[in-house]
Amino acid sequence: MQFLINVLDSNTGTATGNEIAEIDAFNDMLQQNGHWVYANGLTDPSNAVRIDNRADKNEVLDGPLYTEETYVSGFWIIKADSKEQALELAKLGSKACNRRVEVRPMHG
Repeated sequence: MQFLINVLDSNTGTATGNEIAEIDAFNDMLQQNGHWVYANGLTDPSNAVRIDNRADKNEVLDGPLYTEETYVSGFWIIKADSKEQALELAKLGSKACNRRVEVRPMHG
């Protein structure tokens, strides 16, 4: 099973040197144990562009969908044998990056 772990923050690119080292160690553990699929950080939501081309609407709007203070600043996609294992890995990821995270199962 694959899971998305969203990192929740109110800013981007703010990880300290210690947090980066902990994230790197967490990423290494995921890779060594076969849980790694992909991970990356995201730019600030102000860089987002919303597109709606249903029925050839051709709508292109600058800015984020949501204007909440907290947003997704990065993510991991992991493989886990169960939801319980994914939650345990997410707890380790939250501790490593020193941020709250959200876990969601992926289809397929």
